[in-house]
This record gives sequence, structure tokens and C-alpha cells, in this order.
Amino acid sequence: MSIAENILKVKQRIQKSCLKVGRNPDEVSIVAVTKTVPIEKIKEAINLGITDIGENRVQELLEKKNSIENVRWHFVGHLQTNKVKYIVDFIYLIHSVDSLKLALEIDKRAKKINRVIDILIEVNTSGEETKYGVKPEETIDLVKQISENCKFLRVKGLMTVAAFLPNPEEVRPMFRLLRELKDEIAKLNLKNVEMKHLSMGMSNDFEVAVEEGATLVRIGTAIFGPRN
Repeated sequence: MSIAENILKVKQRIQKSCLKVGRNPDEVSIVAVTKTVPIEKIKEAINLGITDIGENRVQELLEKKNSIENVRWHFVGHLQTNKVKYIVDFIYLIHSVDSLKLALEIDKRAKKINRVIDILIEVNTSGEETKYGVKPEETIDLVKQISENCKFLRVKGLMTVAAFLPNPEEVRPMFRLLRELKDEIAKLNLKNVEMKHLSMGMSNDFEVAVEEGATLVRIGTAIFGPRN
């Protein structure tokens, strides 16, 4: 199928999942994940109405940024502290903050250019040792520390990468856990914390994520096809 057909199909699936649980489909945005995707294909998706682009690697993001305009860049991969300086002046949203050390580095770099950076806290809801993210039981403490110590960051919500399982229903508890954490944090009314977003769900499980409250779904394969 073409990229146009794929985007339409993803939107239809999001709409169907929203209707199933009484949500407004407008509450869910697609972040097109473009790791290893050629620039021509990305531009094709943008011409079809995609406005949010997610990258996993800083180097690839910087290379693509020079050729692509008028999009909101999301960083969705593991971010090393020594790479923060390369993206702070333009990044729209960093999905993967999982330590105070990383938050303090982003805050320091943001202060230098007098720019407030929006971030999400990455939570390891699957408990897999191979995955990044703060433990669920340590998430609230981390958000509190960032609220107290980082004046140039805004925590806009939470992100998770669920376990890759054959049956998407099996990952529902992971998405539900993230939503419950978000609701718990929202009640605390912390400074510079606005629990607006749940970044969860990818090509294999985004419908379940939408049913559980996702506002940002990170879609690569379902739009661009299998990666080389």
C-alpha cells in the first residue's frame, strides 16, 4: 500500500478505537517515527498532512532537519546527556526523560538560550531490563524533583514503550498503569507540570493504547512499511 493509504488506514483505526471508548479522535495525534526512512518518503507524509515527526537518534535527526521544514520535531529515543546541546534550540517535545541527571542537563542548556523545553517522563511499565525508563514506583518522585529543580522544563506527560507481544491485549495493563500514574501526578498540582500527554502505542499496539488514553501514538512501520 502507498503512504497515503497507510496514513488513512491508521487514522481510521484511531477513530474506531476512540469511538469504542467514547473519546474524540481529535485528542490523538500521530507522531510519524522516521528512523532510517528516506527524506523523500518523509516529505511525502508531510504533504499528506503529517505535522509531527519523531526521531530516535540525534545524528539522524540533525541530518534530516536540514532538509525538512515546517514540522514539529519529537525526540523519542534514548537521549544521552552529551547530545542534549544539539537539539535544545529547536526540539518540540522530548519523550524520553528518565533521570534527574538528564533533566538537569536539558534545563541547563535551555537556560543558556532562554527557552522552555517541553518533556515527557519515560516510564518502564514492562519491567524489562533491556528497556529504558524510570520505574513506575519512582516516577512521582522524579516528577517532583524536576518540578523543584528545573525552571526551564515543562513536564507535559508520560511516555512508555510497552513489551512487544504477539497479542496487543496483553500490553493493555502497561498502558493502563501509565494512565493511572498520569492521573495521580495531575492531582498534585506541581509547578511546571501539566499532565496533558500520554505517548504510548506503536504500529503493533496503538489501538489498545488509544483505548487506554494515548494522546500521542508513535507510528513508523504502519505508515512507511517495514524498515530495511
